[in-house]
Amino acid sequence: MVLDDTPTATPEQLQFWNWLSKYYHSRMGDILRAAVPTTLLLESETLVVKKQLPDGIEESVLSDDEFLVYEALDTKALSINDISKILNRKNVLGLLQGMFLKEYVDIHQKLAEKYIPKKVRYIRVASKFIENDELRNLFELLKHAPKQKEVMLSVFEGNPTGESWKNALHLIKQTGSNSTVLRALITKGYLEETHLQEDRVLYTFDKSDKEYLLSPGQKIALESIKEELVRKEVVLFQGITGSGKTEVYMELIAEVLAKGDQVLYLLPEIALTPQMVQRLQERFGKRVAVYHSKFSIHERTEVWQNILSNNENAGVVVGARSSLFLPFKKLGLIVVDEEHEVSYKQFDPSPRYHARDSSIVLASLHNAKVILGSATPSIETSFNSTTGKYGWVKLNERYGGVALPEIATVDLKEAYRKKQMKGVFSRTLLEEISNALKEDKQIILFQNRRGYAPVHECIDCGHMPQCNQCDVTLTYHQYSEKLKCHYCGYQVPKPTQCHACGMTNLATKGVGTQQIQEQVEQFFPGG
Repeated sequence: MVLDDTPTATPEQLQFWNWLSKYYHSRMGDILRAAVPTTLLLESETLVVKKQLPDGIEESVLSDDEFLVYEALDTKALSINDISKILNRKNVLGLLQGMFLKEYVDIHQKLAEKYIPKKVRYIRVASKFIENDELRNLFELLKHAPKQKEVMLSVFEGNPTGESWKNALHLIKQTGSNSTVLRALITKGYLEETHLQEDRVLYTFDKSDKEYLLSPGQKIALESIKEELVRKEVVLFQGITGSGKTEVYMELIAEVLAKGDQVLYLLPEIALTPQMVQRLQERFGKRVAVYHSKFSIHERTEVWQNILSNNENAGVVVGARSSLFLPFKKLGLIVVDEEHEVSYKQFDPSPRYHARDSSIVLASLHNAKVILGSATPSIETSFNSTTGKYGWVKLNERYGGVALPEIATVDLKEAYRKKQMKGVFSRTLLEEISNALKEDKQIILFQNRRGYAPVHECIDCGHMPQCNQCDVTLTYHQYSEKLKCHYCGYQVPKPTQCHACGMTNLATKGVGTQQIQEQVEQFFPGG
């Protein structure tokens, strides 16, 4: 039995997975599970089927367990689990093997396909009306059925002969009708229907016709990258925030697509994907595909198959680190955006790989090039660039000549000493927030501590409640009146007395986001 017309994985993929296994000390099975959508990992179920007892063998010779199984098989084939439940025992394989050798039963393997393709209903005018030139009589037949006539008119809209297939759901919405009316037309033989397989639509951003003009600095950077790629396999593109690195990437992507090659655009976080997909689809239209773990297994399977067949719909693949495992046929370029991000490192479960480093190995297997983009390159990438292992191109001006935002530091120790603090806010910060609000602007306040306060301490003995599993200090959350561990989720009610000495002199220390919110609402009510 032929399960697939083409291999599910490519030779380059197998080489890449073998390298991952050796370099990161991962089992090949772990890599396979991480790489291939579960719909493409066929699993079989063992079914036991009853046979006629051999000549001269009576049911009386069967053991008690054999008789129970043989009798249960009268109605249908049973799985191993079914038989385990009937006999109320875990290990039944020895018993079944004995029954198979005695020719009491047959054992079959059932392969189950998990992938469910998306089928869309389409309708058109019945062939007999098209072939026999009877279209003029069709509306005469519907003169006493206005709703059916309206649906039929919509079928002919932009389709004079009626022979083109039209999406049934769109037709119903367009006419304000329902499926009953459509079914009546099909039953009468005026329309015919079919179901066509379509890919699931992940993002729908329309292609834009606007021209993309690079600034002089971007043009220089683009030419420098091209020159570096002639000599180097990997180029670090260091551009300050707002310099327009993405537009430079897109120019390079356009050149790779023109050669018929594929492009992989890696992002550190799934949350960044929609914005980047929008920009790429506005430039390259339906040639952009998206792949990451938040999509369903069926959506990921369709992207996998499009890439494997080198479909035009998967010319540019945007994804997080897991997209490295895709079956590229003609990979020409990998762009690793924000290459310094720690999110590129997979910690758990295995394989514990680094997507940036692995992408360079993957590119070498395909003879492709790699662009590492960042405003603040990682130490290892900077070292490889300064030593000449990687090419290095810098873009130090923002697009349009926009100035970088001013950054001011405030000495809080001095501000506390001079009593210039209000709560946790310095006088300078409060003035800047007030000025921004007067100009009807928005403000973002960053605080890297969740909850109300990171520490809940006994003033008398200094005891601080800790998580009994993680050995870290519990964070106080004011709204729920609980102390929580942000590692494992352990939580306890806020204590009224110290667990160590029994005193009630308890206080919070440190500042969390809830405390920041409380004070902002106090200083700027309604803001």
